[in-house]
Amino acid sequence: MRAVVQRVKEARVDVNGASVGKIGPGALILIGVGEDDTEQDCRYMADKVANLRIFPDEKAEMNRSLLDKGYSALVVSQFTLWGDCRKGRRPSFSKAARPGKAEPLYEKFVEMLRSKGLEVATGRFQEMMEVYLVNDGPVTILLDSQKNF
Repeated sequence: MRAVVQRVKEARVDVNGASVGKIGPGALILIGVGEDDTEQDCRYMADKVANLRIFPDEKAEMNRSLLDKGYSALVVSQFTLWGDCRKGRRPSFSKAARPGKAEPLYEKFVEMLRSKGLEVATGRFQEMMEVYLVNDGPVTILLDSQKNF
């Protein structure tokens, strides 16, 4: 699994002009499922995201997590995180999981975040979405469950 985690003051996702998910302070998580991902990747990523210390403490140091702060997460599926642009000008998405495999793992990731006590809003899987956010910092972190970066 791959994720882009952005610290936000607020974020929302709209589908067909209607808001389907909205949070105040917390993290916007763009999540992409790879063809080789399993439930273990979901578990790793949920634990990493929930405990990632990207929020300031009383000394303004990044020392607090979503769980520490009691903040929310907005999770949006994004297969394009698996786009490979090393060859040519058109991204290849051959390493992205197909929808039949990706959707259950996306849902499992969301479920695992919620089981940790986080309030989680979501986009809609396999829909065209408009994502709005107010970056806080900005702070943007890249994660990969296979630890490729």
